Amino acid sequence: MTENRAEKILRTLRDAFTLPEWVTSDKDSFKTLITTIISQNTADRNTARAIENLSKQYPITLEALANAETSRIEESLKVAGLYRNKSKTIKKVSKIILEEFHGDLDSVLSLPFEDARKTLLQLPGVGPKTADVVLLFCASKPTIPVDTHVNRVSKRLGLALTDGDYEAVRKSLQSLYSPNDYLAIHLLLITLGRKYCKAGKPLCRECPVNKLCLKKLLE
Repeated sequence: MTENRAEKILRTLRDAFTLPEWVTSDKDSFKTLITTIISQNTADRNTARAIENLSKQYPITLEALANAETSRIEESLKVAGLYRNKSKTIKKVSKIILEEFHGDLDSVLSLPFEDARKTLLQLPGVGPKTADVVLLFCASKPTIPVDTHVNRVSKRLGLALTDGDYEAVRKSLQSLYSPNDYLAIHLLLITLGRKYCKAGKPLCRECPVNKLCLKKLLE
């Protein structure tokens, strides 16, 4: 994999897709954290429905969710996967941030990247992807979250080794792109995965980066 091909892929994807406007509009770190926890193993549509349901029950704030009844959170999240576990996690993580971080999640995000990431990973329900989403979207930290789409597409394109784990894929992508492009490549790979490079039946002929795909080049 050469940096030249990686840059061509990024440029082609920028021409093919439009980045969503909401990316730069919402920097609410706590709401982003809660949304990302809810999104785990859940389709985007159901995540949106769960957030909407929860918002009708409680404001998405530390105080409200730390003191919320778990049963009412569960009722809101039934459309999402693993809703019982997520409900307990949301209440617990809200209490921890409120009590141990004095209600200031942004103070954690202001730490150097590795320190901030390590602290987030100690929170219940927060794995590498969730931590990286919060760090990238809310603090512009130099990291690329690897969800199922990013993992699949980056490997098919040859941007990461096919047997790489989460960290291997993340570091491979970060070695190929400038930190200024981390957010863009994350979102663009997701969009490509949803529209063309699907898990079951990829639409290779219609794919905008078909000619740059490693699989195509090796044929």
